[in-house]
Amino acid sequence: MSSPALALTRDTDDNPLWRVAGLLLRPLHLGLAFPSILYLAAMAIFLFRPPDLFSFYVDRIAFALLVFFVALRTMALHLKIPFFAGLSLPMLALMALAMFRALREPFDPQSWSMIASKFIVPFALFHLAVLVFRGASQRRHFEVFVIVALAYLVFIAIAFILDARSLILPRFIVDESLGFHADRARGPFLQAVANGVSLNLLGILLIALSPARKTVVGLLWLVLPLAVLATMTRAVWISFAVSTVVLGFRMVERRLQALCTLLAAAGLLLGLALGLTGHSLKTALWDRTAERGPVDVRLAVYDAGWAMFQERPLTGWPARSMYANLARHMSGYHLSAYYVHNTYLALLLEFGAPGLALYAILFFNLFRLSWHAPPAESASIAALRRVWPILLGVYLFNAFFVDMAYQFVIGLMFTVAGMLCAPQESVA
Repeated sequence: MSSPALALTRDTDDNPLWRVAGLLLRPLHLGLAFPSILYLAAMAIFLFRPPDLFSFYVDRIAFALLVFFVALRTMALHLKIPFFAGLSLPMLALMALAMFRALREPFDPQSWSMIASKFIVPFALFHLAVLVFRGASQRRHFEVFVIVALAYLVFIAIAFILDARSLILPRFIVDESLGFHADRARGPFLQAVANGVSLNLLGILLIALSPARKTVVGLLWLVLPLAVLATMTRAVWISFAVSTVVLGFRMVERRLQALCTLLAAAGLLLGLALGLTGHSLKTALWDRTAERGPVDVRLAVYDAGWAMFQERPLTGWPARSMYANLARHMSGYHLSAYYVHNTYLALLLEFGAPGLALYAILFFNLFRLSWHAPPAESASIAALRRVWPILLGVYLFNAFFVDMAYQFVIGLMFTVAGMLCAPQESVA
């Protein structure tokens, strides 16, 4: 190197302005170099930002940063913006319907937050995942995230069932004034069904992504049934039991079938043993199994919602008056808050039959991702493709019992969908 070049290098190294500029540009470099880390950091923030928690908009800031860095990286590398007609168009149509409906009403931050969680964020995460999770290292980052997230949710659920609430963090999880199901293991979602669905989905992903980590898989699956049991939610119990059996047959390896079956059985036996030895837990389990009150209320909500749909089958109801009319149709019930508790019925009430039709088209095309695999597919993606119908089945079954507005749960599903659609190549 010539002496003028060396002198220029020394000047830039000694100049404090260049040092400050280097420090300011360091986050930009890291965001461009490690988009998968940024993506999973945003997902971790989504995990701790339930719809019922009114706090600063850290999840929206994380989402905006993720979109900015991935878009900048896409332009810098001249990558093609992903578009899949069978998936992108139904999601765009649902998003447009939701936004048009909201624009007809006075501005409501909570309504727009729900629209973002249910439609905007999943649409963006699907296409971002196609761009981000293309290489083996990015998929390993996702595998580690699945392990850590599942371990945390399992720990929180077991701490709840053992009444070790001092160990449950963050503290808003045990705040009875927030969310629903304060008497169950509801996790950071503040809703037991959403917590149970996440446990179920992450458990399936752990089996698919971590076949070599036998110790980690074995330990987590040993206690996973107890964590699911702690949600005290019958729909979650049913979906977990059925998906575990199907998972054992879907994953062809015999040793894996034996592992799934034996660990699930061991975990269930452990849960039953704890239930029989602890009188309060035993009473809670039996009371929850035999409880009819919530079922009767849900049936009344479904009847009222169906009657409202029949009144406006094509246009749906305005957001401002929908729940007031739901309360009016539920004569004889005086609830503190009125919710549909059903994703499909909520779509019918919000957007009419066209909304549910678009949703059906979207998930039909999502199911198709498991039918056709490209040649020379990596082992991790091939394993994800085999369990993809099970993941969709768990999600769609539990959607009968909750309005899926939890951006972590929806984001997890559309992240996996994006990984299945991503080209198999390494991007520098």
